[in-house]
Amino acid sequence: MANWSDPRIGAGAQPTTTAGRDVAFDAGLRAHMLSVYNYMASGVLLTGIIALFFARGGTESIAFRIATQGGPLIWLVMLSPLAIVFAMSFGVNRFSTGTLRIMYWVYAALMGVSLSTIFLVYDIGSVATAFFATSAGFAGLSLWGYTTKRDLSGMGTFLVMGLFGLIAAMLITALIPGENPAVTMAISVVGLLIFAGLTAYDTQKIKSLYFEVAGTDYIGKAVVMGALTLYLDFINMFLFILRLFGNRN
Repeated sequence: MANWSDPRIGAGAQPTTTAGRDVAFDAGLRAHMLSVYNYMASGVLLTGIIALFFARGGTESIAFRIATQGGPLIWLVMLSPLAIVFAMSFGVNRFSTGTLRIMYWVYAALMGVSLSTIFLVYDIGSVATAFFATSAGFAGLSLWGYTTKRDLSGMGTFLVMGLFGLIAAMLITALIPGENPAVTMAISVVGLLIFAGLTAYDTQKIKSLYFEVAGTDYIGKAVVMGALTLYLDFINMFLFILRLFGNRN
């Protein structure tokens, strides 16, 4: 590989070498992003398959028993995915790439168990419609985040602050007895907008991170963590779309 600090490289040779390096980076970036999207899509698929399996049988399903019997099991189903996300996020430097992959697949599987109850609450047509709408929106937003020349870091900071506000609002709403349809709709609209923006921002961040970690041992971890980030964006967009437009059983 050419040494760019070597004064012996003539002016005529530099464009060819630069072009070659750019081509290598482009090919590497495409392969990296394809790996991220493959992991993300596979995680969503695993979640969907497990959710459908646990929801089979309606009121006789495992999902119905988990939702109605309560107890420690429902808390395990609800909180264990959150625990895995925190462990992966804060322990990414301590875990090996293989361990992070296993944790990602376990997380996607547990999310399938957790989300299986949506098939009891919403009719299958609404779930399918929300999924395809989310897929189309996610694809467009992620493509824009990948191709835009605009720096989205400022928007990302604003969206993260909005996300914390959204979580606080959802917690407060959950503690108030009864359901206010107007508040629920407002939270769903804001949540959808936040995760739509985060999809574009996170895609650009994953792309930028590649140029920092390419050729290092961290590249495998970057793929898994990037897939986890986009997975979370997709799932949350899907849930907010379903809450806004889904028909309840």
